[in-house]
Amino acid sequence: MTNDNQPGARLIAEALLAQGVERVYLVPGESFLPLLDALYDLQGRIRVITCRHEHGAICMAEAEAKLTGRPGVCLVTRGPGACNASIGVHIAFQDSTPLILLVGQVPRSHLGREAFQEVDFRRFFGPLAKSAEQAERADRLPEAMARAFRLALSGRQGPAVLALPEDMLREPAPPEVAPRIDPDGPYPGPEAMERLRALLAKAERPVMLIGGGGWTDAARANLLAFAAQANLPTACGFRRNDILDNFHPCYIGELGYDADPELVARVRSADVILAVGTRMGQVISQGYTLIDPARHTLVQVHPEAAEFGKVFPPHLAIQAGMAEFAQAAARLPGLDGRRWESWAAEGRRSHDRHRSPPQPARQPLDMAQVMAWLDERLPKDAIVTVDAGNFTFWPQRFIRFGGGRRLLGPVNGAMGYGVPAAIAAKLAAPERLVVGVCGDGGFGMTGIELATAMQSGAAMVVLVMDNGMYGTVRMHQERGYPGRSIGTDLTSPDFAALARAHGAHAETVAVTADFAPAFERCVDSGRPALIHLKTDPEAITPRTTLTAVRDAGRLGTAQ
Repeated sequence: MTNDNQPGARLIAEALLAQGVERVYLVPGESFLPLLDALYDLQGRIRVITCRHEHGAICMAEAEAKLTGRPGVCLVTRGPGACNASIGVHIAFQDSTPLILLVGQVPRSHLGREAFQEVDFRRFFGPLAKSAEQAERADRLPEAMARAFRLALSGRQGPAVLALPEDMLREPAPPEVAPRIDPDGPYPGPEAMERLRALLAKAERPVMLIGGGGWTDAARANLLAFAAQANLPTACGFRRNDILDNFHPCYIGELGYDADPELVARVRSADVILAVGTRMGQVISQGYTLIDPARHTLVQVHPEAAEFGKVFPPHLAIQAGMAEFAQAAARLPGLDGRRWESWAAEGRRSHDRHRSPPQPARQPLDMAQVMAWLDERLPKDAIVTVDAGNFTFWPQRFIRFGGGRRLLGPVNGAMGYGVPAAIAAKLAAPERLVVGVCGDGGFGMTGIELATAMQSGAAMVVLVMDNGMYGTVRMHQERGYPGRSIGTDLTSPDFAALARAHGAHAETVAVTADFAPAFERCVDSGRPALIHLKTDPEAITPRTTLTAVRDAGRLGTAQ
């Protein structure tokens, strides 16, 4: 190696530094030891977060990206490590989150021989990622890293995977650093914006639906200004509640799995639907039934032209980044929402009725009351992370987001997200209160990352809602095969005792009145904390009970 050349691993580390990466999440492997050694020299500039499982590591990287808008970075080893990390790649793909996954690979001389833990990562990750490449030469690593970051941040944002043969990480190459890459979405043309203005000016019952990725704080503020100026009723997509300030009168709810039937009916009766950022996928479109092209005038705004018409044919397609569209929309003149004033007001009243907790439940621990209390207690800049499952209906319905308050959850429905996401959020924003909400099933998948929280000093509060079963699957099971449940029961440990074994603060709550003081003790502890919430299996959703679902299944009626 000449005095000017550096090993390939050092070029990768310098590329991460140039892109503003502050943390990398990993489970170490011998396939990328040279890269670990290069990161050793950058301690204090890039923090290495050592995780207990690749599932947890990749979810941490993805959650940080959702929160910061910059690509999260995860390092895993070949074979089993990469396979474990594929869960988070799929999350990032369906959630449109910028993510970089670096995978250690077998030496180049071993490729194609099914060497120990060898996988063709280009083929394996091809359907799951925006880009799946394998670097072949150290002197082209800066180019490969820059391309991965550019692809992750451009158009519809998503994951980029780069496999790194072990011997190439040691190969010397001239030093080169690509400049920092920032999102740069297309700006909407003035003609398209004028057509949008004209369509809204003629509307009687307009609705804006928002979702997708790429939302900066400025984009959120500009979109709110646009909605407020036009008095435009606005609903968020599944687990995208934080794009628009839920406290604002224009916000009318979330079109998720437990959507308010009145909200669904309202969107169906709209005349103009402005879909911004969302692909109009299965959940927000309520099983692809929400839009009728013959009745609705659909305007779709998306950064990726290939998304137009993939689900519903738009009357007007506007290719634009979220920040660029929101900026242009905030300046759109001549919109007067008085024409639909009563329509907008009734949409908000309907939402207020929906999110108001019902009468106290018969169960000792009333999660609607708990979440309503949390909504009042949490700071305006709090971060709430959720796992996947029916239990998320409670925080998503009764806690208000937007403004400075964030919701991080897997739109693709992957379990095991809540705890890792809370850790990453607390590391990225240590001054903010972070609450992770998960079920007993999801906690069982990645709850071991409490050890990572202790090691890294991530003092978040985790709520584990324990009903002794995989609740979502049980609900569908009872609906389709009433009284014949199998494979969905869970026998779990004492989660509070498990948390204490990790060194975390822990509480157990079985009645509603005990939650508030337990939560305050968790916050005051100043260290990672967990509350084991013993919930009633009957409380399957905020809207119904497990018995009611079973009875409806026996009668052959929907529930």
